[in-house]
Amino acid sequence: MEFDRRRAWPVAALIVTFMLINYADKSVLGLAAVPIMEELDISNSTYGLISSSFALLFSLSGLIVGFASARVSSRVLLFTMAALWAVAQLPVLFVASVPALVAGRVLLGAAEGPAASMSMHALYKWFPEDRRALPSALQISGAALGTLIAAPVVTWLITSFGWRSAFAALAATSLVWSLIWWRAGHDGPYGHEPAHRTGAGSGGARRLPYRPLLLNGTVLGSIAGAFGASWALALSHAWLPAYLRTQLDMTPGRAATLISAVSAFSFVLLLAVSPLVDALNRRGLSSRWSSGAPQGVAVVVAGLAMAALPFVDARVPLLVLIAVAFGGHAIVFPLHYLTTAAVVPPAQRGAVFGIVAATGTLPGLVAPYLTGHLLDSASSQHAGYTQAFLLTAAVMLVCGLITFSAIRPERDARRLAPADRAERPARQTAAAERAPGPRG
Repeated sequence: MEFDRRRAWPVAALIVTFMLINYADKSVLGLAAVPIMEELDISNSTYGLISSSFALLFSLSGLIVGFASARVSSRVLLFTMAALWAVAQLPVLFVASVPALVAGRVLLGAAEGPAASMSMHALYKWFPEDRRALPSALQISGAALGTLIAAPVVTWLITSFGWRSAFAALAATSLVWSLIWWRAGHDGPYGHEPAHRTGAGSGGARRLPYRPLLLNGTVLGSIAGAFGASWALALSHAWLPAYLRTQLDMTPGRAATLISAVSAFSFVLLLAVSPLVDALNRRGLSSRWSSGAPQGVAVVVAGLAMAALPFVDARVPLLVLIAVAFGGHAIVFPLHYLTTAAVVPPAQRGAVFGIVAATGTLPGLVAPYLTGHLLDSASSQHAGYTQAFLLTAAVMLVCGLITFSAIRPERDARRLAPADRAERPARQTAAAERAPGPRG
């Protein structure tokens, strides 16, 4: 099958834009945290609860949609998600209250839960296996671009027109993208046909039992890396803007500039990782070292920077630590899909991506609220942030070490091969039983 770059790359550009909007939607609450807390007179714990409500259905929806992706086209899935993003921003435009904020964030989380995994799944349908590193990095870089662009633009909207204007602008942007995608977004030629088209007994799509697929070291290590990186990411979205304004006395504009700089650092890392992975693979280096070990190293280094944050006062070193702690883990997100895909049959890739994303992003449910609780219960906000940063660092260090030691795609692919052979007789027997007998 010849690679059609003229059709693949425009779809890739739309998916990058999809991720850009996705992360702009996530970051708007954090960027508006201070004016929202002041206007509604809410505590740190209440704001943390609002932020954590985003993750209430995030993982569950990612899991459900992951399994649904075997039967529903990526065109329909991504269109529905983006349309729901637009709807989710509307409640606070009519009633500015804690319940309205919670309702909007819960719906947004449910609609964004499958976004990263399903857009990556859609992207993989347009690129063969040996051409996925760069588009994967670009897809994840949409997240960095989302924050890079959203931080100054959304902050300008908030300071110039009020925080509600940012929610309205993002609703309109999501709606426009969904309409463009419905017209231009189609499933590519790579991967499997949906189950209802291939037929259960066609044998056209290789499948493995889910237990060994999910319990091998590569998938578990990929989940651990995503978990550690997601804890820092959740803390960044919910509390970094408030930390910069209340603890470092930054103006909204300067805080937005620093957040954009962190995102730019992540963006550079993401663009650098794909050619590096490709070069290492061409040299014959195993996937464990080309795409597995870097995930663990990135989370550990970012965790060490997070642990040092509370103990550094000099401004320049502190800003460097903030960039590494909140941006240095970015390469985990494209690489953990690459390592997972290396051991998962294409027919089950969407479902396993959904499971990995659902489990790896669970920190979004815990980290924002827990941080708010620490801020309210500590003797001072400085002490609360210190506790939050140290807790985050501990989680990241443990996850990073697990990731480094567990991801071994070549080994796990060999171990899964016997499971595949063991399943074939059962599948063949079932197909034979379903086949019609001779007509008399």
